[in-house]
Amino acid sequence: MAASPNGNPVSGLVSLSAGRLHLLLSPAVGGSIARFDFRDCDRRIPIMRGAEGQPNDVLESASFPLVPYVNRIRNGRFCFRGREIFLQPNMAGDRSPLHGQGWLGEWHIASASPSEATLEYEHLAGEWPWHYLARQLFKLDANGLTVELTCLNLSADPMPCGLGQHPYFPCSETTRLRTKVEHVWTIDDHILPIERIPATGQFDLTDRPVCGAGLDHGFGGWSGTATVSDPSWPFQVTLSSPGARFFQLYSPRAGGIFVMEPVTHANAALNEPEDAWEELGMRTAMPKSETMLLTRFDVAY
Repeated sequence: MAASPNGNPVSGLVSLSAGRLHLLLSPAVGGSIARFDFRDCDRRIPIMRGAEGQPNDVLESASFPLVPYVNRIRNGRFCFRGREIFLQPNMAGDRSPLHGQGWLGEWHIASASPSEATLEYEHLAGEWPWHYLARQLFKLDANGLTVELTCLNLSADPMPCGLGQHPYFPCSETTRLRTKVEHVWTIDDHILPIERIPATGQFDLTDRPVCGAGLDHGFGGWSGTATVSDPSWPFQVTLSSPGARFFQLYSPRAGGIFVMEPVTHANAALNEPEDAWEELGMRTAMPKSETMLLTRFDVAY
């Protein structure tokens, strides 16, 4: 049983507080955020969709890291530097593995204080044939949360590398999203990209209701900033990630939640020829080099 920075036992969770904000981390469940809440007197208002206590599954968490790639690899197969890589599916019902290994692994607490914590995850070479160390630094202040996600290539060979965050937000018919994107990829029945088209009409994210939109699409030419608001909330949330040129939006028709992901590369970028990787945001991490993505959640109230 781990202890929170203030000394209270939290059953393996790490508790951070600053001003009206409270963050609960779940290292053992994918290095995830279990809850991110706003305190209004005696009320606890979720900023992100969250679990009660330790999530039973990472898909029940408030947010989780994407490392060392984001979204899908078509059929789990890609080529890199003349080498063919095969990966098994890692989510039931989806034949294409997604989001890397970090979200399914156990992270360890490297350090913790009342408002900061560092979690680490080491992946040894195996099916993904590179050794790397992923690290998340969480910094909570009275105005929001900063998450610094890094991936250090510990292999002797270059490694493809992409990073992202996967936060879930509660929503209703009055929740609005405001951001700027240039284009979107249409998708097939397996949520894999087909064609890049202008982000207009149903794909226009300039200022729109976001709940129940029936979208599960990747966008390019992202401005790096997205704001979400709802008349029922005593705050608005602005997500910013200057190192992410791509943006993934999942908003199921059933409503209730949506996901907006800042990501460094497009969906299925690893399936494209290497000479297209730069345009699609896919990076190559040289031995002993570190790739980093900074994400900020500003909470204005």
